[in-house]
Amino acid sequence: MASGDTSARGRRDLIELTLGYALILAVIWSPRPMQRLLFWLAATGLASVLWLTFPGWDAMGLRRTNLMRSLWVAGVALLAAAIAIFIASRMNTLQWPGGPTQFLQRYLGYAIWSVFQQVLLQDYFLARLLRLVGRPVPAALAATAIFSLAHLPNPILTVVTFIWGLAACLLFLRYRNLYPLALAHAILGIALAMTVPGPVTHNMRVGLGYLTYSAHPIYYRNH
Repeated sequence: MASGDTSARGRRDLIELTLGYALILAVIWSPRPMQRLLFWLAATGLASVLWLTFPGWDAMGLRRTNLMRSLWVAGVALLAAAIAIFIASRMNTLQWPGGPTQFLQRYLGYAIWSVFQQVLLQDYFLARLLRLVGRPVPAALAATAIFSLAHLPNPILTVVTFIWGLAACLLFLRYRNLYPLALAHAILGIALAMTVPGPVTHNMRVGLGYLTYSAHPIYYRNH
């Protein structure tokens, strides 16, 4: 690739990173009902960029290659979730939905959202930072910082997402398969929601939602 093409690609990557992150922060820090409008604007914008710069399913990690080799990541997440659930049950902080139907109603949306978060982290931010930075570890650290800072001012989620984000980026660079990472993300996130009381994590909220959160005694007592 010619130097002019490289410079143009770098400028484009930087613009896409800046605008994409600005849209995400706008959603996080906006009040309702404006937040819903901005959410669909951000979703459309980010999806459009991914579509226009589509590198192929293999490059995005949506492939069968290395699936079995990397499936241990989801297994470790499942083991960690089981340990957390056991501890929470002993400490009386476990928030069990009540049955399979209630479980799906409460957490299916989050599981789907976990897939989209991994696509954004690995295929949107990490992919562009790799081209800009040129080195895997600094690019992974930069993508992780972007990912975790978006969870401010929630202290628990900011720390947890930094640890998970860095691990996910490094694992993606090794295996180039997104499926186990998305599955592990869903398992860990659901386990966190089930084992840590809502008033502590502010029901997993970030941004303005974290600051405006108020615990409802009736909701908490029934969960």
